[in-house]
Amino acid sequence: MRKITLRSTAGFTLIEVILALGLTALLLGLLSTGVFIVAGDWNRNSDVLDQSLDEALAILQIDRALHGAFPHSFTNEETLSRQVFFSGDEDYLSWVSTVSPQRSAGLTAWELYSVAGEGTYLTMVPAFSDSPRLRLDETEAALLFPGYEVEFSYLYEELDENKVWIEEWEAQELLSLPLAVYARFVPVDDEMELLEIVARVRNNRHRSIQPNDLEIRDL
Repeated sequence: MRKITLRSTAGFTLIEVILALGLTALLLGLLSTGVFIVAGDWNRNSDVLDQSLDEALAILQIDRALHGAFPHSFTNEETLSRQVFFSGDEDYLSWVSTVSPQRSAGLTAWELYSVAGEGTYLTMVPAFSDSPRLRLDETEAALLFPGYEVEFSYLYEELDENKVWIEEWEAQELLSLPLAVYARFVPVDDEMELLEIVARVRNNRHRSIQPNDLEIRDL
């Protein structure tokens, strides 16, 4: 007589299926959370990198513009005398440069200044044969460095290793430009990086206007 052998088929119970589905959902959740965190870190790092690149490009442009500072002269309508356009103090500077970000022909007037609690602003206008002062005043400034305050110093004298820096320079009175400009962009937030420029002004004297040596010696 043949024996009938019953083979039991191994299968998953309902509890095992539920546990497997729960474990799968947990793993997918952890994976998606990890991807979200990595993506968030990547976006934050990308934003920081973009900001750093923007700051570096802006600093480079200002550095070039200061190196290209030009003793732009104009006629004072009240005195009819020839004057040189360059006005600077501790937190403000306006000058004319041969450098333009748009690479347009002609000279460009630049203006940099700080507003407490906001940052450093930049204004640029064309510099024609007159004073660009009125055009700078009528043009809306752009916030160049949010959270930064700018500080300027002007190289008055350089004898060997001895350098004399001063905090103001008025070319309308001195009839010349400083030997160099030192600009510090100081962040309000300590976690932000200090930005600095030291620009040598090669073309600091007008070809036909003699510097006011008496005013310069009184500095």
